[in-house]
Amino acid sequence: MKTRQLGDLTVSEVGMGCMAFSHGYGKIPPEQYSIDAIRNAYRHGCTLFDTAEIYSPNLAGIGHNERIVGKALKDVRKGVALATKLFLDSSEARTEGSVYRAVRRHLEDSMDRLQTDMVDLYYLHRTNGGVRIEDVAEAMGMLIEEGMIRGWGLSQVDVDIIDRAQKVTPLSAIQNIYSMVERDMEKAVIPYCMEHGIGVVPFSPIGSGLLSGKITTETKFERNDDVRNWVPQLSKANIAGNWPIIDLLKEYAEMKNATSAQISLAWMLHKYPNVVPIPGSKNKERIIENLDASKVELTEEEFSSLEEALNRCKVYGHRGFRR
Repeated sequence: MKTRQLGDLTVSEVGMGCMAFSHGYGKIPPEQYSIDAIRNAYRHGCTLFDTAEIYSPNLAGIGHNERIVGKALKDVRKGVALATKLFLDSSEARTEGSVYRAVRRHLEDSMDRLQTDMVDLYYLHRTNGGVRIEDVAEAMGMLIEEGMIRGWGLSQVDVDIIDRAQKVTPLSAIQNIYSMVERDMEKAVIPYCMEHGIGVVPFSPIGSGLLSGKITTETKFERNDDVRNWVPQLSKANIAGNWPIIDLLKEYAEMKNATSAQISLAWMLHKYPNVVPIPGSKNKERIIENLDASKVELTEEEFSSLEEALNRCKVYGHRGFRR
């Protein structure tokens, strides 16, 4: 698979979001199935694997997903980039005595679960914990100097926060929601990141499955631990409203002998050289399909035509990254 840069990290053009093996899409698969799916993605060329300390069934507990990722990739550790995330609030910093000590404690726990002595990309999962971003950036810089992490990032942030952090310790990546139906990042975040050499790692790049064309107004999501029940674009009314976008993707999928999901990923890969999407799935076949979006090449004419048609479509439902 072709590669791209996230700061100083070289990773596959399409990465893998591993959350679905633990949370967010209903009943989770057996652990061995999840391990096999992750290893299969690696054999297929994927080298960026994304997890977080909080990914556990119903978000009740810590580390379920990190343990699966650690077991799956321990034998090929040198060939992959591991990315994980921490939550941090001001009370922890006070208890630990400093932001650095609090961040390091979270990191050490994650490294133990991931069965590694270093994390390639370490994110602050959200910025709503009451901790100054400059203090987090300083702590991340110290961890980079100590060789405990190779780079760091922020998630669900706008340019004001990014700029404050960047001035203290240069960022490797920003992980925000971004897709054909969530395009807020195009206004300022992606241009800022391109200017400063920061990678962009879109999560939910297929709109939680909407852009695959496999979800319809008749689709019923699982009742327990399925985020699709509250994704704005996935209400029945909004699925119907967004159907012109689905039809557009189907048209290009037929033209390119690809799937709708692959077209949606190829679109962002063509548009921005610093974007590395991390589609997530708990289905082995779907994971490989998503990775193969790297093989779908849009010509300039095809991209321009697709972009113009997409810009004419109204998007129904909006989540955004400002929270």
